[in-house]
Amino acid sequence: MENRKLDDWSNLLDKVVYLSSNVIYRNSSVTPRPSTKQNTKAELLKAGTDIMMVKGYSNTGIAEVLKSVGVPKGSFYYYFESKEDFALEIIADFDEHYREEVLCVLRDQSMSPLSRLKKYCKNSKEKLREKQCSRGCLIGNLCQEMSSQSDVLRERLYQVMAKWRDIFAACIEEGQIQGEIGKDFEASDLAEFFLSGWEGAVMRAKTTQNLKPVDTFQELMFDGILRKGL
Repeated sequence: MENRKLDDWSNLLDKVVYLSSNVIYRNSSVTPRPSTKQNTKAELLKAGTDIMMVKGYSNTGIAEVLKSVGVPKGSFYYYFESKEDFALEIIADFDEHYREEVLCVLRDQSMSPLSRLKKYCKNSKEKLREKQCSRGCLIGNLCQEMSSQSDVLRERLYQVMAKWRDIFAACIEEGQIQGEIGKDFEASDLAEFFLSGWEGAVMRAKTTQNLKPVDTFQELMFDGILRKGL
């Protein structure tokens, strides 16, 4: 609680510094460059994502993000209203890119629905391997950390996960229609279980620093649960 109060005071001070500097800026003859502003915001979001992926929301400092991009500390509030607003935009940016990547795999008509699900797991496992199981999934990490700390972030994370579930449900339902995935359970329930199990396996992989949890998940999911009822 004490650290949170210090963060609040620090954020308030940064905002005052920014507002003061902005008054001077408006009275000067210097004009902003829109493209630079957009690039800077994108760089801040990327830096914030990278740091938050490893350290989580609470341990991600605004000063660290700004320093990594080379932006003055007081300028943060030119782009974001608060740290919470910053996290919301990071979540939206991550979700957009993630869904593009997932849809590219799960809607690939050159493969069967079951093969698409397996390819998703294979691609995700390879990313874990490349990062030595140190990063995991940003959304999964934040769901664990922020569910009891911020109703705003919790609700946004719920919405994101619901969209992901629907994407997986569509692929699973297609597999049920084609007869390669069992029909004992509703596609939406299987999708919910698939995502929950995968996120849990990724979390365990981070904790154990090895890939066995995701291998176990794939074996049980593809050789057992998804075939139940065939």
